[in-house]
Amino acid sequence: MSEKSNNPEETKPVDAAAQVPQEGPAEKQGKGPKQAKEGGKGRPQGKGAKGGEPKAKKAEDATPRPPAQPPRLRDKFRAAVAAKVGQEFGIQNRMALPRIDKVILNVGLGKQLEGTKLNPKAKQQVVQDLTVITGQKPVMCVARKSVANFKLRAGYEIGAMVTLRGQRMWEFIDRLINLAIPRIKDFRGLNPSSFDAGGSYSFGVTEQGLFPEVNMAEAEFTHGMHITFVFRNSDKAKSLFVLKELGVPFAKPEDLNKKN
Repeated sequence: MSEKSNNPEETKPVDAAAQVPQEGPAEKQGKGPKQAKEGGKGRPQGKGAKGGEPKAKKAEDATPRPPAQPPRLRDKFRAAVAAKVGQEFGIQNRMALPRIDKVILNVGLGKQLEGTKLNPKAKQQVVQDLTVITGQKPVMCVARKSVANFKLRAGYEIGAMVTLRGQRMWEFIDRLINLAIPRIKDFRGLNPSSFDAGGSYSFGVTEQGLFPEVNMAEAEFTHGMHITFVFRNSDKAKSLFVLKELGVPFAKPEDLNKKN
């Protein structure tokens, strides 16, 4: 015969309904959306949500852009000019041939300093013109040294510069030779003696209106620019020969004597 327990809690009958927690009206009402949220827990809903439906793809029948044409001056240099330079100067290695490495456009704005800053209209005009002419945003140049006579301190902006290479360089040279230079008033040719020891050639223009891309009717500030052709593996004679073959118009000796 088993012994009876003296503990009243052990002998108390267990009520099954008491162990189940009762749900209030608020919990019952919120149970539906909660279950729906748990049931659709795979992907978040809503437009633009991560993991949502991908955006509609572009139409497959959209017309593709035509490929860009290679610069014709670059093709002319590789096809004809390079061989002529090699024959003229006895260069057999094609890697030793003179070539245009880059073109630099520089506009000085030192006279437009107003105290410690540039004239905003002049700066905006120069940046806009160089961007339109070259298709590339210029870099502002700052003074490296302080000069008391010019009221200049190191760090002041004194000019803008653009360096062109590759396809943009060849396209700019083409437009410069065939469109801009012929628009110079009373033009009789560029000076053939403006070469340095490395064969680089420099010249200047007096106004930006030479380039047809610039609308002078909207210009508030007139400025010139300095243009430099930087050569590699070259000297004065080689660079002069290359530029002549590309079509750069140099002045004849008799025209230079008339100017002098």
